Amino acid sequence: MKITLLSSTFVLCCCLWRVFALPDTIVIGGIFDAKDERQELAFRYAVDRVNRDRSTLSRSMLRAQVEKLPADDSFHASKRVCMLLRTGVAAIFGPQSENTANHVQSICDAMEVPHIETRWDYKLTRDEYSVNLYPYPPSLSKAYLDILKELQWKSFVILYDSNEGLVRLQDLLMEKKFTVTVRQLNEDGDYRPLLKDIKRSQETRIVLDVAQEKIYHVLKQAAQIGLMREYHNYFITSLDFNLIDIEDFRYGGTNITGIQLIDPKNEQLAQVVEEWMYGELKYGRALPPHLKHITTEAALMYDAVHLFAKALDDLDASHDVIIDKLYCEGDKAWQHGSSLINYMKLYSSRPPTGGTRGGMPGGRFGPIANYSYHDQVQVFGLTGLIKFDTQGFRSDFKLDILEMDVKEGLKKVGTWTKHEGANYTRSWKDAVGAVELNLHNKTLIVSTALTPPYSMLKDSSERLQGNDRFEGFCIDLIDEIAKIRGFNYTFKEVDDGNYGSRNRETGEWDGIVRELLDHKADLGIVDFTITYEREEAVDFSMPFMNLGISIIYKKPQKKAPSLFSFMSPFSVDVWIYMATAYLGVSVLLFILARMVPEEWECPYPCIQEPEELENSFTLLNCLWFIIGTFLCQGGDIAPKAVSTRIVAGIWWFFTLIMISSYTANLAAFLTVERMDSPIEGAEDLAKQTKIKYGCKAGGSTYTFFRDSNIPTYQRMWAAMSNARPSVFTASNDDGVERVSKSGGQYAFLMESSSIEYEVERKCDLMQVGSLLDSKSYGIALPPGSPYTGPISSAILKLKESGVLHMLKTRWWKQRKGGGRCQTEESKDAASAAELGLENVGGVFVVMVGGFIISIFVACCEFLWKARKLATEDGASFSEELRKELLFIINCRESEKAVRKKPSPAETDSSSIYDESSSTYGYSDKK
Repeated sequence: MKITLLSSTFVLCCCLWRVFALPDTIVIGGIFDAKDERQELAFRYAVDRVNRDRSTLSRSMLRAQVEKLPADDSFHASKRVCMLLRTGVAAIFGPQSENTANHVQSICDAMEVPHIETRWDYKLTRDEYSVNLYPYPPSLSKAYLDILKELQWKSFVILYDSNEGLVRLQDLLMEKKFTVTVRQLNEDGDYRPLLKDIKRSQETRIVLDVAQEKIYHVLKQAAQIGLMREYHNYFITSLDFNLIDIEDFRYGGTNITGIQLIDPKNEQLAQVVEEWMYGELKYGRALPPHLKHITTEAALMYDAVHLFAKALDDLDASHDVIIDKLYCEGDKAWQHGSSLINYMKLYSSRPPTGGTRGGMPGGRFGPIANYSYHDQVQVFGLTGLIKFDTQGFRSDFKLDILEMDVKEGLKKVGTWTKHEGANYTRSWKDAVGAVELNLHNKTLIVSTALTPPYSMLKDSSERLQGNDRFEGFCIDLIDEIAKIRGFNYTFKEVDDGNYGSRNRETGEWDGIVRELLDHKADLGIVDFTITYEREEAVDFSMPFMNLGISIIYKKPQKKAPSLFSFMSPFSVDVWIYMATAYLGVSVLLFILARMVPEEWECPYPCIQEPEELENSFTLLNCLWFIIGTFLCQGGDIAPKAVSTRIVAGIWWFFTLIMISSYTANLAAFLTVERMDSPIEGAEDLAKQTKIKYGCKAGGSTYTFFRDSNIPTYQRMWAAMSNARPSVFTASNDDGVERVSKSGGQYAFLMESSSIEYEVERKCDLMQVGSLLDSKSYGIALPPGSPYTGPISSAILKLKESGVLHMLKTRWWKQRKGGGRCQTEESKDAASAAELGLENVGGVFVVMVGGFIISIFVACCEFLWKARKLATEDGASFSEELRKELLFIINCRESEKAVRKKPSPAETDSSSIYDESSSTYGYSDKK
């Protein structure tokens, strides 16, 4: 009896358990667009996977009830939802159309049936009975912003095809640090006119937010108009970037960046992906080839079904779940709908609280209120961790950042998460290596202008073609860089011959800069000065030459030696002071000699007690003594007193210093030919108006003076800009030629390196003054060029190895007549030690002049003495003059008798002159 009672009780419990447990078959409804076959396949495939995996809903099976509708057919969608509810469904999945989804959501809210979506929805609130697994749009927008900041984009164009794109990109539009241009694609499929406008705008960075099926066509048309080169960068917002067929653009060098929510290479997903692609679906047919890839929306649908199954299984474990048939005409709602929807929303949205699953009090949202976990429950799917925030948004998710790689195709280079932002995992070496690999064996177009010695045409009797036409420093530099980086190159001469200057009125560039902006050239090299204005327009490599602005001027003619150049060691003032000192010391010595008793002595040493004393330092003797010692000669008198000797010693010391200084300085003045230059620098140019000066019109020197705030340079700019005729030239060669022909009336301002080249070959020119500023030459590249880094590192390598110095020596001092002026200067220096007659001729003039003066004085003394004798003897002057001349002419006589003075008794004598005795009236002391 007891056994029968126990058996009956067991059977009754089993029956009761079957009544209140989940049914064996749980119907879930799916509403899909008629053309969206992939969503339906993902829905059915997920249901099949849940049914085969008995770890979830082990006592029940899911059955997919699919309804297919035309897009945006809200009326039929409402009828189909009501039809599904009458069959008793636990949840409604889909559709993807916004209008249709809103009608389905309103019915589900009324019936309290979970509505599970996987579409992009920009609404900032979620309905009570709605769960959307698609990433939260504001979070996606933040991801775009973080990635572009990591890419260091400052300006870009946004290309979008629908208004939803503007909502997705609102963070980019609101960022103040970005310069954004927004353009919408037309609907006719021909995007080339719009893309050409973007190309003309010279913008190289594009954010592409268009439907998945349009991406390839946009890129293809962009490539057709030249908007897919190595200078262009694309960021594609599609979450299915990995499914885009961009193999056609793999080797173009364009930097294409995108994101993906699912990673097909993840080992945990490999089985699911393989079964999706190659497996046989349980409902009867294999996937066609065009559907063998899991899109993000398909993966979200797969995860949505698994999330629903997990939540329903957990709800069933803690509550008796009954699935009722519902009628849209009635007011009955499903009692477990709110609990089930909250189970799905609160997975992983709160930290674990410990304990076991307890009871669930009543109330509409009560069943989840005290829900606690022993371990935090985490649900992973194909799209990663499925997690909702407190408002029901999937704002916390992970994105993979992908880039196009030449070797590997699409390559994962980083990740993005809500809390860490964009995190690039590739190393700097990997990034540089990818650029260098893309540069290898590539042919670059190099734009240049003909400017010696940087770029010149070869002198050849044969007709040269291609790169063989050019030679010069820059030509050799590009060749050395190409050897290091392994690329090929083709030189072309810039069409207008200009380097590149911006029109201040139109803002348009010309010359090499224009060709770089239009991507007609990949590199621009010449004596290209790196300026702020040019740096804003194009990119520059590391400088390969440092220099500054200086002045080239005609070398002054060597000063002709003066006849009295021996007087040049001392200035006129010094000579005057020396003459004054000579007279002053002579007078001082005369006065002191008369004051001191030691200088008064007996003229006849044999007389012991003389009646008269004589002073040898007469004024004439003092003058003679001082001049004799000044000329380092002796004298027949010497000072005896202490005071006079002090005067003499000080004068000798003075003469020692002056004669030594004169001798030392005379050598330099007589052996070195000096040149007098009227200007020594920019200050001298600015202060005068006789010498005109100018520079190349539109060049960097022109810009320097035009924009300078230094007063001196402002005055120079005012003088240059107001000069008539114009002092500006079309090229540096014209300016140098104008200096050569100006006769010293024109100076030209240009870079010091170019001046060095000119003065090495044109010996009549010279560099004047120091550098006015400091600047550098670099290789110009289009803005955003990926080759800037490799080119710069190659230049640094050439600089460190001494190749740049070797190239400069070759083209400045060896080729094309270099070093000629140095040779001439060496010859001049070698012959500078020889003195010609023009250097010392003045000394001979002084000597001859002294002789003439001495002859004149001697003649005067001779005539005076003859007159005196004639007066004393009472003879005629002519007779005495004749006698004296005869005696002088008779060179055999070297002795002359003294003529005695006649006594008073002999005054009447007939003759006072004894020809036999040859006396002339001098007294004989014997």
